[in-house]
Amino acid sequence: MIEIDIRLARAGGFALECGFAVPGSGVTALFGRSGAGKTTVIQAVAGVVRPDAGRIAVKGEVFFDSARGIDVPIEARRTGYVFQDARLFPHLSVESNLRYGERRSRAVERPVRFEAVVELLGIGPLLTRRPHTLSGGERQRVAIGRALLAQPRLLLMDEPLAALDEARKAEILPYLERLRDETRLPILYVSHSIDEVLRLADTLVALREGRQVAAGPVAQVMSQPAMLPVLGRFDLGTLLECVVSRHDPAYALSSLAFAGGELRVPQVARAVGEKVRARVRARDVAIARTRPEDVSVSNLLPAVVEEVRLREGPYADIMLRVGEARLASMVTRESVERLALSPGLVVWAMIKSVAVDSRNPEFTEPPQRHGA
Repeated sequence: MIEIDIRLARAGGFALECGFAVPGSGVTALFGRSGAGKTTVIQAVAGVVRPDAGRIAVKGEVFFDSARGIDVPIEARRTGYVFQDARLFPHLSVESNLRYGERRSRAVERPVRFEAVVELLGIGPLLTRRPHTLSGGERQRVAIGRALLAQPRLLLMDEPLAALDEARKAEILPYLERLRDETRLPILYVSHSIDEVLRLADTLVALREGRQVAAGPVAQVMSQPAMLPVLGRFDLGTLLECVVSRHDPAYALSSLAFAGGELRVPQVARAVGEKVRARVRARDVAIARTRPEDVSVSNLLPAVVEEVRLREGPYADIMLRVGEARLASMVTRESVERLALSPGLVVWAMIKSVAVDSRNPEFTEPPQRHGA
């Protein structure tokens, strides 16, 4: 496990207070808006920032414990840090930048090999080039390689895609997926992009104004009402773990099987049988008491109302059980009364195909000529 429980106050009134324990493998995303405290958390893990109080431990090794007087030096923590900008040495070749990371580790402790990192990140053709000749995505891949070759026990990534345009992000995201899938290295990934989080992360820790508001598996956290002030009213929703069941090329649609049934969505760039995540916003899930007929909505799913939460103002949050999955819906309070929505009621959830988030990099853009 990675255990973080820290408190820190800074000049200007900013205060950070968060505590969470997450798995010691996979990607944990620290998510929130600018100024939420995400970067401060990973700086504390790296040893760049010293908390006022608390404890930090990675896989049983204590990095910091104010009560016991433990504060392990930066170099002894063995964390790899990847910044927004690659921070490569401009006078060195790509290979020399990578070898610099390698030299930071002792030869007897090098389970991560140079050739394996070069292959993993696809940077073999770049080895003789200088940083100024690389694209932003190429520079970030080299920076990740340098961090890996320092043999870290934990990789810290601070908004690594924030400075890149959409084309460069699309270039580097598959390499980040390979890094996640092919290494056992735990990663703390800072981002304010929900699309990046949904594509890469296994676990999500949400921060707002220096306070932790939610933590847990991504699919569970995404539908929690606590995420409302972090995501905003119209981005709150559900993340469904799916498998591509079939494609319909004639209409450029795909079918995704999940624990509650099947979704028809704009065509995905994945083969049948591959896993994919579908993000469905709560505002795009309508509710009917009886099965609708003669409607354009492609996804009609039988559901049971689990919970009804009335907000201040016109809206209400409804949690539905669809098979073994849970699905969030946002309706008006007037609709709650008119439909007499209450826990245990059997209803129909209606999700338009185009409502499944096509901005998620897992999805291709839906064609303009077809309705859904």
